[in-house]
Amino acid sequence: MGMSLSPTTYGTLKRDRASRAITVRRSALDPRRGWLVLDGNAIPVALGRGGIRANKFEGDGGTPRGSFRPLRLWWRADRHRRPQAKLPAQAIKPADAWCEDPQSRQYNRPIKLDGQAPGDRLRRDDHLYDFIIEIDHNTRPRIPKRGSAVFLHLARPGFQPTAGCVAMTRGSMLRLLKRLGKTTRIQIG
Repeated sequence: MGMSLSPTTYGTLKRDRASRAITVRRSALDPRRGWLVLDGNAIPVALGRGGIRANKFEGDGGTPRGSFRPLRLWWRADRHRRPQAKLPAQAIKPADAWCEDPQSRQYNRPIKLDGQAPGDRLRRDDHLYDFIIEIDHNTRPRIPKRGSAVFLHLARPGFQPTAGCVAMTRGSMLRLLKRLGKTTRIQIG
């Protein structure tokens, strides 16, 4: 009596899938500036004041050369609602920081700080860390003095150099977050 219905499958749109890889390359004109390429589109970025370095050391201002994976999104929930992202997300709280002390067992890991204790505070007065993508640079194994707190985050006005991170505009960051997943490769260099 009735017609047999066959299920129709729909493919996932490219924009809805995590990207397999993104690349970050330095600018031909300025080693402290560069391009992040996502799906064939080039996004301007700021790089470390030391340019891209294969042999990264703590405090050298270099952006590490290599292949990395995004681990987690950190964001300022008091300033922004949670963005669309395929990564695990953590709201930044007042005591959140990153250990940059090579002598500490917590080196290159998130920590909680009280008062004026040293560390890279994630909750800043400016907007650089409103969105942070934590990557797996110097995580397994963590080697003292090989660099810590290397993130993708928001850029200063005029794309001024970073201390070693990759920085971009807020709009570019929000577009990137929609395409990054735990299996995405971030190729720097």
